[in-house]
Amino acid sequence: MQLKSKNQPFSLPILLFLQIVLWGCNLFKPSKQISTVSAKTIFYGDTAKFDASKEFKKRIFIYNADTLPYREFNYSSLWEKPLPIVIFLHGSGEKGNDNESQLSHGSEWIWRASYAGFACHAIFPQCNKNSYWSNVIRTQDSSGKPHFTFHNDTASTKAMKLLMAFVEHLKKQTYIDPNRIYLGGLSMGGMGTIELMCRMPKTFAAAFPICGGGQIANFKPLKKSHWWLFHGLKDNVVPPENSIELATQLTKAGIDAKITLFPNANHNSWDAAFKEPNLLSWLFSQKLK
Repeated sequence: MQLKSKNQPFSLPILLFLQIVLWGCNLFKPSKQISTVSAKTIFYGDTAKFDASKEFKKRIFIYNADTLPYREFNYSSLWEKPLPIVIFLHGSGEKGNDNESQLSHGSEWIWRASYAGFACHAIFPQCNKNSYWSNVIRTQDSSGKPHFTFHNDTASTKAMKLLMAFVEHLKKQTYIDPNRIYLGGLSMGGMGTIELMCRMPKTFAAAFPICGGGQIANFKPLKKSHWWLFHGLKDNVVPPENSIELATQLTKAGIDAKITLFPNANHNSWDAAFKEPNLLSWLFSQKLK
């Protein structure tokens, strides 16, 4: 704001004096939009130490007497506008009820991203050890190669029912931008990502399943969705063909989908996916409307 006389600008001391007076008279106030300031400047640099227990608060969602443990990261209480939110589903190795294991993969990645130009909230729910995110049957052939049969169009698991109710709850929160809800997951969580996209097709702006798989019976409700799949070609736990076939089907259905295959990655292709330089910019550019 620059105050000028008819002939020349006021001097700096006079401007400061006038500004102080105006503040006192409640006629001029500094902007409340603190969020426009660089997050890196206020908070952390790329080498800041990450403390999951501090950054992700422990929460529990209760639905019909069942509980879903989850960890929640909120970017900043100073931010006034609704922000995008990333929901990330862990793999089978992190199942349980300690409400900690699910932060093993992806939590630091999204935390650092939020302070590097991609301000967002994040949710990491935890699947009970006696359940599974997706409705899938795992078998293996005579050579020991795994095979997965997906039932995304039949009854959902207990964990999926809880997750769906939780997502409906999140959609009602005013601090979340309903047009920028993103979904991702790895392994079992990648399968859960695909199934949840099918069961709630008008909820998520984009999905990034990693080393997962799924079967989509009806592509029409997903026409406006955006997908980026990842898989390691040496994966001997979840066959990469699962992701390749799904990406092909999505593309043939006219849905915006792409896949990145890592030639030297085994099942832990999430390490490479989190290093994909364009994933964050792609993800946060997607909107429902």
